[in-house]
Amino acid sequence: MTSPNKPRQLEPGDELDEFVATHDVALVEFYTSGCAMCQAMEPVLGNVARATDIAIGMINPRDDADLVGRFNVQSVPLLVLFEDGTETARLADGFQGGDAVTEFLATNVPDAVDAS
Repeated sequence: MTSPNKPRQLEPGDELDEFVATHDVALVEFYTSGCAMCQAMEPVLGNVARATDIAIGMINPRDDADLVGRFNVQSVPLLVLFEDGTETARLADGFQGGDAVTEFLATNVPDAVDAS
Protein backbone atom coordinates (compact mmCIF):
# COMPACT_ATOMS: atom_id res chain seq x y z
CA MET A 1 0.00 0.00 0.00
CA THR A 2 1.19 3.51 -0.75
CA SER A 3 2.55 5.56 2.13
CA PRO A 4 -0.05 7.97 3.50
CA ASN A 5 2.38 10.85 2.94
CA LYS A 6 2.46 10.39 -0.82
CA PRO A 7 -0.59 11.06 -3.01
CA ARG A 8 -2.08 7.87 -4.43
CA GLN A 9 -3.37 7.62 -7.99
CA LEU A 10 -6.91 6.20 -7.93
CA GLU A 11 -8.90 4.61 -10.72
CA PRO A 12 -12.59 5.45 -11.19
CA GLY A 13 -14.90 2.92 -9.61
CA ASP A 14 -14.56 1.07 -6.34
CA GLU A 15 -10.97 2.19 -5.75
CA LEU A 16 -12.10 5.69 -4.75
CA ASP A 17 -14.68 4.32 -2.30
CA GLU A 18 -12.14 1.89 -0.81
CA PHE A 19 -9.56 4.67 -0.39
CA VAL A 20 -12.03 6.95 1.37
CA ALA A 21 -13.36 4.10 3.54
CA THR A 22 -9.91 3.01 4.74
CA HIS A 23 -8.82 6.45 5.98
CA ASP A 24 -10.46 8.46 8.77
CA VAL A 25 -9.58 11.63 6.86
CA ALA A 26 -8.89 11.69 3.12
CA LEU A 27 -8.44 14.47 0.58
CA VAL A 28 -9.15 13.61 -3.06
CA GLU A 29 -8.21 15.74 -6.04
CA PHE A 30 -10.36 15.38 -9.14
CA TYR A 31 -8.32 16.35 -12.19
CA THR A 32 -8.16 15.90 -15.94
CA SER A 33 -5.23 15.04 -18.16
CA GLY A 34 -3.87 18.06 -19.97
CA CYS A 35 -5.03 20.50 -17.27
CA ALA A 36 -1.98 22.61 -16.39
CA MET A 37 -3.42 23.72 -13.05
CA CYS A 38 -4.16 20.08 -12.17
CA GLN A 39 -0.61 19.02 -13.03
CA ALA A 40 0.76 21.87 -10.90
CA MET A 41 -1.28 20.60 -7.94
CA GLU A 42 0.50 17.22 -7.81
CA PRO A 43 3.74 18.43 -6.15
CA VAL A 44 1.73 20.73 -3.88
CA LEU A 45 -0.38 17.79 -2.71
CA GLY A 46 2.77 15.74 -2.14
CA ASN A 47 4.13 18.46 0.14
CA VAL A 48 0.80 18.75 1.97
CA ALA A 49 0.64 14.98 2.45
CA ARG A 50 4.11 14.93 4.00
CA ALA A 51 3.35 17.96 6.19
CA THR A 52 0.01 16.67 7.51
CA ASP A 53 0.03 12.86 7.16
CA ILE A 54 -3.48 13.14 5.70
CA ALA A 55 -4.17 10.51 3.03
CA ILE A 56 -4.39 12.16 -0.38
CA GLY A 57 -5.77 10.54 -3.51
CA MET A 58 -5.92 11.78 -7.07
CA ILE A 59 -8.53 10.67 -9.58
CA ASN A 60 -9.24 11.49 -13.21
CA PRO A 61 -12.96 10.95 -13.81
CA ARG A 62 -12.27 10.90 -17.58
CA ASP A 63 -15.54 10.09 -19.28
CA ASP A 64 -17.14 8.55 -16.17
CA ALA A 65 -20.43 10.46 -16.16
CA ASP A 66 -21.58 8.64 -13.01
CA LEU A 67 -18.50 9.76 -11.07
CA VAL A 68 -18.77 13.33 -12.39
CA GLY A 69 -22.45 13.45 -11.40
CA ARG A 70 -21.98 11.74 -8.05
CA PHE A 71 -19.42 14.33 -6.95
CA ASN A 72 -20.87 17.24 -8.94
CA VAL A 73 -17.54 17.89 -10.68
CA GLN A 74 -18.04 21.16 -12.53
CA SER A 75 -14.43 22.30 -12.73
CA VAL A 76 -10.95 20.95 -12.03
CA PRO A 77 -8.86 20.82 -10.03
CA LEU A 78 -11.45 19.98 -7.38
CA LEU A 79 -10.39 19.02 -3.86
CA VAL A 80 -12.93 17.00 -1.86
CA LEU A 81 -12.38 16.28 1.83
CA PHE A 82 -13.82 13.16 3.44
CA GLU A 83 -14.15 12.26 7.11
CA ASP A 84 -15.21 8.74 8.02
CA GLY A 85 -16.24 8.12 4.41
CA THR A 86 -18.48 11.19 4.12
CA GLU A 87 -17.76 14.33 2.12
CA THR A 88 -17.37 17.22 4.54
CA ALA A 89 -15.85 20.03 2.47
CA ARG A 90 -14.65 20.93 -1.00
CA LEU A 91 -12.37 23.47 -2.61
CA ALA A 92 -13.00 24.30 -6.26
CA ASP A 93 -11.11 27.53 -6.76
CA GLY A 94 -8.50 26.41 -9.30
CA PHE A 95 -4.84 26.04 -8.42
CA GLN A 96 -4.11 26.25 -4.69
CA GLY A 97 -0.67 26.56 -3.13
CA GLY A 98 0.47 24.44 -0.22
CA ASP A 99 -0.42 27.06 2.38
CA ALA A 100 -3.96 27.40 1.02
CA VAL A 101 -4.52 23.62 1.00
CA THR A 102 -3.07 23.26 4.51
CA GLU A 103 -5.29 26.11 5.72
CA PHE A 104 -8.31 24.42 4.11
CA LEU A 105 -7.46 21.22 5.98
CA ALA A 106 -6.73 23.02 9.26
CA THR A 107 -10.10 24.76 9.06
CA ASN A 108 -12.04 21.60 8.29
CA VAL A 109 -10.11 18.88 10.17
CA PRO A 110 -7.97 20.69 12.75
CA ASP A 111 -7.36 17.54 14.81
CA ALA A 112 -5.93 15.70 11.79
CA VAL A 113 -3.61 18.56 10.90
CA ASP A 114 -2.53 19.22 14.51
CA ALA A 115 -1.80 15.52 15.05
CA SER A 116 0.88 15.51 12.36
